[in-house]
Amino acid sequence: MNINLLPWREAQRERQTRQFFAVVVAMLLLGVVLGLLISQLYQLKLAAQQQRNATISDHIERLDADIASVSRYASDIGRLGEQIAVFQALQAERTQTVQLFNDVAQSVANGVIYQRLAKINDSVSVTAVASSERQVAEQLRRIAALPGLGVPSLSAVESENNGAGRVFRFNVEQTAAAVPQGVEEALP
Repeated sequence: MNINLLPWREAQRERQTRQFFAVVVAMLLLGVVLGLLISQLYQLKLAAQQQRNATISDHIERLDADIASVSRYASDIGRLGEQIAVFQALQAERTQTVQLFNDVAQSVANGVIYQRLAKINDSVSVTAVASSERQVAEQLRRIAALPGLGVPSLSAVESENNGAGRVFRFNVEQTAAAVPQGVEEALP
């Protein structure tokens, strides 16, 4: 008895080949589907990250605008500080000028008439007329006795055109004397 197993083997081989190709195609389809799912997942993650980046960019732009406004405020503060310093210097200068005129008014000796008074920084130049040499000396002593002024330096003494009096010029330095009580309260 002869048994021919060849057709059966052939059929089994063909079935195994078809199964193999079916498994390969199934795996290929599974790989494609899995690849598409992973790609879709990455696309979702990318979209979420781009949205986060856009949100961060918006925040950065707002913060840059805030920084620019703060920089403007800082420069405004600097300019205001400079202006305040100028105003304080002018206020101090005004106080010194008032003090100078008060000192000069207190120091005027009888018979002395001030013709010209000029102030450059702390140096005060004065031109006055007195009827005698004694009044010139008295006036210089009174100026020297004032706490807000230094020792006067007499620069010239001349006779008036009509000969009735003496024109004298002197320079004196204004020192930082104590500010009067009423003026001190007005200062910032």
